[in-house]
Amino acid sequence: MSHNLQTEQAVLGIFLVEGEKIKQTTLAPEHFSRHDHRRIFLAMQQVDNNGTPVDMVTVTTSLGEEIAQVGGVSYLLGLAESVPTTENFHFYEKLLVESYTNQQMRQSAIKYIENPSTDALLGLKQQLHLMDQDPEADEQTVKEQLSDIAMEMISSPVQTGLATGFEDYDKMTGGAQRGDLIIVAARPSMGKTAFALNIAMNHCKNGGTVDLFSLEMGSKQLLQRMISSEARIDGQKWRSMCFSAEDYKRSFHAIGEIAEWNLSIHERQQTIQDITTKIRSSVVSDPNQDHLIIIDYLQLMNVKGRYERRDLEVGAITRELKLLARELNIPIILLSQLSRSVEQRQDKRPMMSDLRESGNIEQDADVISFLYRDDYYSQEGSDVVEVILRKQRNGPVGTVMLGFEREFGRFA
Repeated sequence: MSHNLQTEQAVLGIFLVEGEKIKQTTLAPEHFSRHDHRRIFLAMQQVDNNGTPVDMVTVTTSLGEEIAQVGGVSYLLGLAESVPTTENFHFYEKLLVESYTNQQMRQSAIKYIENPSTDALLGLKQQLHLMDQDPEADEQTVKEQLSDIAMEMISSPVQTGLATGFEDYDKMTGGAQRGDLIIVAARPSMGKTAFALNIAMNHCKNGGTVDLFSLEMGSKQLLQRMISSEARIDGQKWRSMCFSAEDYKRSFHAIGEIAEWNLSIHERQQTIQDITTKIRSSVVSDPNQDHLIIIDYLQLMNVKGRYERRDLEVGAITRELKLLARELNIPIILLSQLSRSVEQRQDKRPMMSDLRESGNIEQDADVISFLYRDDYYSQEGSDVVEVILRKQRNGPVGTVMLGFEREFGRFA
């Protein structure tokens, strides 16, 4: 007799001996491997749902003519008589859940090996996530959690997240929080790529590691923009290559600085599957670093597989990135386009409804911020960019004003 079969019999026997236990259980019929055990458990649930105590008589009555198919009354009596104590119930219950999860994991892995499709991969990832979310694993008491909170208050720095380099923004958000999916959205040419590059540069200067996924611009262009920002060289000069002696001096100094950063720019990964694989590889290969991920941008990403609508595909992408941020305990900054509806309003400051192909973006994101420059519409030459926080799951919303030196692509 297998260990799992003995455990199933022990659990069912405990329910027959102490019927109130069924009100405490988290088990479902699928957690039992044998059909007769699933049927007995269903009968017990039906009895309990009817408000009747679970015992030998009520369960036998509920089974009716099916009693013979599950071994008869003698089998039920044997289950009840074999229970020495009911105190081990939660231990047995945990064993059944673990056995079921492992079996599902094996089936998902075999399915993926036999047919490595997008659906099979998604099923495998879901099983891995369920195993990660085991409610019994490392569960702390309230006192233990309160103790941890008190220690964090004493020992942790004032800022809990990774610094972006923008003081007012960090005061409002606490920095880029680990486990968060952070959306930065704006209309084209509003400055979202420059904003993301500035955050990447500031994080690298603090000794952090950045993986930047660019689906629009090549790595050479991005590095030129970083050099312009760091050395304060007009970005237009890269077109003519007409630099002054001072430009050369500052740019070579900047190139030397950037060469020392823990910065990786990826331009070949276009699908969510390829991007997440690369992120995992980067974090796992150097787990002690402060990793920051930046993806530019959402609407250019694809999924291997077919979806009926683009908004569903975008929703699948944001959900995958949110789960990955939590799994690896890293912040992921995802840039996004806005729909043209913003152009139709008198006040063109973006709102949540302006998120293009929003799907589940609002639900999955922990922070959603929009960039707005008044001079983009008025052409009056203002050097101010508004960073408008419309959503922050664990903090306030509001607006942060940043200076913007457009010719250098530099925020301050």
